Amino acid sequence: MKNKLQNTRIEFHILQSFPVSCLNRDDVGAPKSAMIGGTLRARVSSQCWKRAIRMAMHDYCGVQTASRTRLVQKFIQDACQAEGAAEDQALACGETVAKALTKTVKDGESDTLFYISKAEAKTVAEFFKANGFDASKDAKELVKLLRSNVNTVVDGVDIALFGRMAASAPELNVEASASVAHAISTHKAVSEVEFFTAVDDVKVDQEILGSGHMGSLEFNSATYYRYISLDLGQLLANLGNDDSLDLSPAISAFTKALYLAVPNARQTTMTASTLWDYAQVVVRKGQRIQASFETAVTKKDTPSLMEASKKELKGQLERAEKLSGSLYGKIASFEFGENEDFSIDALADALTAEVRKLQLG
Repeated sequence: MKNKLQNTRIEFHILQSFPVSCLNRDDVGAPKSAMIGGTLRARVSSQCWKRAIRMAMHDYCGVQTASRTRLVQKFIQDACQAEGAAEDQALACGETVAKALTKTVKDGESDTLFYISKAEAKTVAEFFKANGFDASKDAKELVKLLRSNVNTVVDGVDIALFGRMAASAPELNVEASASVAHAISTHKAVSEVEFFTAVDDVKVDQEILGSGHMGSLEFNSATYYRYISLDLGQLLANLGNDDSLDLSPAISAFTKALYLAVPNARQTTMTASTLWDYAQVVVRKGQRIQASFETAVTKKDTPSLMEASKKELKGQLERAEKLSGSLYGKIASFEFGENEDFSIDALADALTAEVRKLQLG
């Protein structure tokens, strides 16, 4: 069947400002950064924000997400026991599956993370149940079974969005439909150091002065440019490759999760939980096109870094559209943040309506 959404994508160009924060730490606990255009920028890695999106889909959008785990053996073991397997049978079945999906298993833990949904675990458990929980079954049969039951719209949609790599079972690889760029500050951003002290409330000798603890934390504040591309053709292929399939639940949940998702690093010590300030969202055909912000913006001639960032983003996207001509392939575009009557719900509804028209066309 022809995939009507092939090479069609939704592109999110998001500007989002955060106050004092350390959204994503490096190996020494400092905010991540990058040198872009000769200017130091604040950075939040794509994998950091992708996890926040997955968690937001589950916690706030009601999506049953899959699990990335090294405890594949226990994941399957629990599913088999739920189907009536004895403890020793379930353990053997769990070991068989873990070894089939990952390279090595030691003390019940695999050497790599594996992305698996509850529906897949249940399918495997039902397979073993039908065979009397015989753990000696050919692993290839299990791989084929999982390949034919990989994703549904209600369970494992995050696998369809963010993909899956299984080195030991490449048949289970899933090409990601969502591409997430590292978020970068649109302007120069230099980390600062907070020196702090803590008081000891219970002192043995009240005459001894001084703090009970001293320390330091690095932080920054920045206006970030976030770029996310959702390949609708790949999403459809991952979820069943049927043009009659309604992608609305997945697209709506993904859009709202993008809006709500905030990395959780140091959120208890320097809370930074802001929403989008501005976004341009485009439905179009063609390759991904993202703004570069190669030249850091400044407040010159604008009231704020956000206004300067909006001006630069609009200019870069307009230029890209003009230069690309017929290759730009714009189908629809939406501006978020300028009109308070156009909520995130309205944006999600508008996007799903456009995609449905493409599928029915």
